[in-house]
Amino acid sequence: MFTIIAAIGRSNELGKDGDLIWHLPSDMKFFRETTSGHTIIMGRKTFDSLGRVLPNRHHVVLTHADDSYFPEEVEVVHSFAEVYTKYRDVDEDVFIIGGGEIYRLFFSYAEKMYLTQVNEIYFNADTFFPEIDARNWDVRDLQEIDEDGHQAVIREYIRKK
Repeated sequence: MFTIIAAIGRSNELGKDGDLIWHLPSDMKFFRETTSGHTIIMGRKTFDSLGRVLPNRHHVVLTHADDSYFPEEVEVVHSFAEVYTKYRDVDEDVFIIGGGEIYRLFFSYAEKMYLTQVNEIYFNADTFFPEIDARNWDVRDLQEIDEDGHQAVIREYIRKK
């Protein structure tokens, strides 16, 4: 099942200049614990921003870049259809971790989302998460965050059938 995981602002801000806007240790810990042992799907820019292959995860990068650009342990796919067909019927969470274009591609296929919703607007953002129609999701709060001058809530969204 496709599961999106992201940290977003009040206006769905994701990032600026290829980097995250917020660096919340609790959110990073949640990401690490939640995605560990699973497949993570991302675009090339997100892979580059990681700076390395994350431990205990199968990395899939959807890109137009040549396969030789990536370490051999990274699975490189060149079309949405290819990755969708391979992972759509997997019985466990397959995490979509960004960036903005990748979130948009998978948004209508995601059955679940984990969103850290930061109670701020970052006016200089250049990358945004898709609009969420709350009528399509059951939502539950998992964890409140108040650290480094930021307030946020990690929420689980389950798509209504």
